[in-house]
Amino acid sequence: MTAELTHAFALTDADRALLPTDDEVAEYGRRGWYLSRKLFTDAEMDTLVEATERFYAGHTDRRLPLRPPNLAYWTPEKGDVQRHNDYIHYESDEVAAILRKPLLGAVAARLAQAEEIRVWQSTLIYKPPRPEEQSNQVPWHMDRHYWQTCTSERMLTAFIPFHHCDERMGTITMVDGSNTWTEIPGDDSTRHFAHRDRSELEDLLHANASHNGAVVDKIPMIIPKGHVSFHHCRTYHGSGANLADAPRRAISLHLQDGDNRFRPYLKPDGTPVFYNHDVLVRRNDEGLPDYTDQNYCPTLWRE
Repeated sequence: MTAELTHAFALTDADRALLPTDDEVAEYGRRGWYLSRKLFTDAEMDTLVEATERFYAGHTDRRLPLRPPNLAYWTPEKGDVQRHNDYIHYESDEVAAILRKPLLGAVAARLAQAEEIRVWQSTLIYKPPRPEEQSNQVPWHMDRHYWQTCTSERMLTAFIPFHHCDERMGTITMVDGSNTWTEIPGDDSTRHFAHRDRSELEDLLHANASHNGAVVDKIPMIIPKGHVSFHHCRTYHGSGANLADAPRRAISLHLQDGDNRFRPYLKPDGTPVFYNHDVLVRRNDEGLPDYTDQNYCPTLWRE
């Protein structure tokens, strides 16, 4: 999804009927998640399956010019584990053509109450039907922890399964209302969940709930084919094992509002935080990473 793939930002009347209502936008603000109406056709979802199978077989339209330090990127020698491949919107034009559907960006803009939505990151995910595989279980976390170099508090994620996705498949699960919590100070939350103990993160979730006088109410997203689950960047979420007899295929499309920019951020020990974009995107006039770079952060929607 590079700069030459820009497009008109327009909706049909039928598209507009699929946007969140004012009440649904308000509910998203309270609960931190939203399950959309049907935004993609079955044919578009089937195209994603076919395109990503070609990607897994080795086809790309372009490769990243260098490997960022924290890149998630499955390759066949890693075996039958849960696969994560960042920057799928950059490497596959077929995938990018579907992800840049104006309706998807318009829904995100309504939820974020933003005039512009850009891609932040996209991760292709394949969860094999192996209940015993530990990598299939994603512990509780919030995305904002890993986006500390961003100025925005309105960022959000669209979770797009390629098929009907339910609890048996290990669907994404939200902690209801956790986007409104204040956090316990002092935890180095910039460490990725993949590098932390699952029980530690479970304890941290309950500690944060207690700190806010809240209960941990876990809501599994039952997502029909073509529908999309959105969640706020401060919503705790995770997923369980795939107990079905078919892989769970999806893309997590992370999105930024038009006002988002780079900011320096230090860990508690004083070392700077870096995001993978910081070695890829162009520099702005101040010499800082430019999160509006259309090669990596293309605009999906603008009013």
